[in-house]
Amino acid sequence: MELEYLLFVVGFALLLIGGDAVLRGALTLARRTGASEIAIGLTLVSIGTSLPEMLVNVIASFGGHSQLAIGNILGSNIANILLVLGISAIVRSLPIRDNTLFSEIPFSLTATVLVGFVANAHLFEDEGTMTLSRLDGAILLGFFLLFLVYIYRIWGEQHVTEVPEVIRGGWAKSLALVVAGSLGLGLGAHWVVNGALALSRLLGMSESFVGLTIVAGGTSLPELVTCAMAAYRGNTDLAVGNVIGSNIFNLLWGLGVSAVIRPLPFAIVSNTDLMAIIAASSLLVLATAAGKKYWIDRVEGLAFVALYVLYIGFLVQRG
Repeated sequence: MELEYLLFVVGFALLLIGGDAVLRGALTLARRTGASEIAIGLTLVSIGTSLPEMLVNVIASFGGHSQLAIGNILGSNIANILLVLGISAIVRSLPIRDNTLFSEIPFSLTATVLVGFVANAHLFEDEGTMTLSRLDGAILLGFFLLFLVYIYRIWGEQHVTEVPEVIRGGWAKSLALVVAGSLGLGLGAHWVVNGALALSRLLGMSESFVGLTIVAGGTSLPELVTCAMAAYRGNTDLAVGNVIGSNIFNLLWGLGVSAVIRPLPFAIVSNTDLMAIIAASSLLVLATAAGKKYWIDRVEGLAFVALYVLYIGFLVQRG
């Protein structure tokens, strides 16, 4: 038991080191390929920071822990918008590009609605049960391919000419840093979650609650660390792209692969959490479009974090 608590602390250190490594490697790749910072954030960095969610979901699906898998994804997406973007905006006000406001955030919203539709559609069948079937998983993966097509189309837009050369060396060194950082993020998140679960067992928490809070919070730590560092360094497009990209990856890729591995029973109470994601995404759009410029400022960031605390309080009340 003492080892789990020690690894819990070491896991946080790995998250910090891994987040910085992924960020530096991704920025260098962006400069060398001429790709836009937002495209790098939506893909390379999002994949790296979404690995903990993906690994947790695959393990949970194989083990038949569907509520943990679904709670992990939904909780992580809520945390990404309210907590990760909120803290990043507190570090530095985040400008939102037109493409992000009118294309990427709506795509993330569409992915959320799609998950809700395919899960609830089974209520009207003979069995009358809510499930993400293997066919539903394939549908989600199909929409994920559409997202990759969109990324391909914007890859060279808004070239990252202002990013300094942060790594000296060849392509192999930059890629190795991203891979090593991603592994550090995954391992660190794994240890953090294990330590948190060891603590939660003392409190007798439910699987769904653990998935929505402790596991989701633990697997969102890579996004939090990476985005906060990106905001601090002034790479705000990377921070915003990472959050939106991670949410799309989680819903379409994470749940899609998990459902293909094993159909996931979907509890009706999870619709509340889907609505929370939709509400948080809509609030992001409203907060961005409220001013003369498309920004999330520090005051709005504080409001996002406060709303996340209220959401956790709601989950505690719900039990």
